[in-house]
Amino acid sequence: MNIIVRLVGAIALQVSVLAAMSSMAMSADKPLRLRIQEAAAVSQRKTTQRICSLDPIEDLLPPPQTKANNSLLSYLAEQGFTQNQEGSWVCYANDPKQEGRYFTLFKVKRVDNRLIASSFLDEGSLIQGQENRSLDFFMMLIEHHLNTTQENRKGIRRYLEAFVSLVKQGKIKPTRRAFLFDQPNRGMVLYHTLSSGNLKGTGITINIYLPKS
Repeated sequence: MNIIVRLVGAIALQVSVLAAMSSMAMSADKPLRLRIQEAAAVSQRKTTQRICSLDPIEDLLPPPQTKANNSLLSYLAEQGFTQNQEGSWVCYANDPKQEGRYFTLFKVKRVDNRLIASSFLDEGSLIQGQENRSLDFFMMLIEHHLNTTQENRKGIRRYLEAFVSLVKQGKIKPTRRAFLFDQPNRGMVLYHTLSSGNLKGTGITINIYLPKS
């Protein structure tokens, strides 16, 4: 699985297409400039990726719920997440080391008045692209469900970015200790071992309290 190689290939393809188009005469009904602008727009749409789009694994996945029953998080479907039988919203990824195997990469579930969201590290390692997507995943939840300002969210992202980076460098070890990243909303982040499931590894988890309605 190599997102960067795919993106470079896609960009190279677009460049070659545009180069070929530039050597052609204008068609009778559509100027060359307009066609180039349309090709650029298509390229931009193709390179805009969702949080959960690391690899196409639809044939391997369990059947999705016919109807999402948790409207609070249903917007995650637009990011490629699916809702499992227990009501959690999950993102799956192919195992880069074992063909035909997939594992849960991201997961979020509402527990009472909290959202518990995790990014799982298979055997303690982040796969390619997971670091930034984890931050985007966490920040999307924070933006949707916490009363924060834009300046406040910038500070939260910097904190979580540093936390994930330290985990990646091995400078934070798995522990039950949670670190407070947002005082007003009691947002916490921790790096921990997995206590259940088939994935042998660790997880970076944020725990945020939903504002009272």
